[in-house]
Amino acid sequence: MQIIPMSADHWPQVKAIYESGIATGNATFQTAAPEWEEWDKAHVKTCRLVAIENSQVIGWAALTAVSGRCVYAGVGEVSVYVHADARGKNAGTQLLQALITASEANGFWTLQAGIFPENIASIKVHEKCGFRLVGRREKIGQMNGLWRDTLLLERRSLTTGN
Repeated sequence: MQIIPMSADHWPQVKAIYESGIATGNATFQTAAPEWEEWDKAHVKTCRLVAIENSQVIGWAALTAVSGRCVYAGVGEVSVYVHADARGKNAGTQLLQALITASEANGFWTLQAGIFPENIASIKVHEKCGFRLVGRREKIGQMNGLWRDTLLLERRSLTTGN
C-alpha cells in the first residue's frame, strides 16, 4: 500500500468509497457525496491523502477547517474512509497516521473527529493514533428522523503549536 496526496483524478474512486461509507448509516450525517468542486472547496488542500493498492484507491483521509476564525487556524476535523474490501487491514490506521504527519507539517496543532458511537472500528483507529475521548454530544443531529449522538475525539500535537 502506498499513501500519496489526493488529486482530482482520484475523485471517482474516493467518491465511491465515501458513498459506501454513507450507505452504512454510521459514518456521517451526509446523505450524498458532493461533486469534486464542492468537496475540494471544503477541504484543506495540503491535508488530503489516498491509499493506493494495485493501482486502486482503497481509502482516503482529509481535513476540514473547523472554523474560519484565525484563532482556530490550526484545528482541523478529520475524515477517514476505507473501502469495504480493505477494512480490518490497517489501511485506516496508516492513513490517519499519515494525515497526522501532514497536518503537523502544515501547522495544525489539534485534530478532532466526530464519530457515531456505533462505529467501533473508527473509534479504535482514532484511539490507536493518539486521539482521546473528549465527550459525547447527545442528540447532536437528526438522521432519517432519528436523533443521533456522536463522540468527540481529539488529538493534540506534541510537536506543533507548543
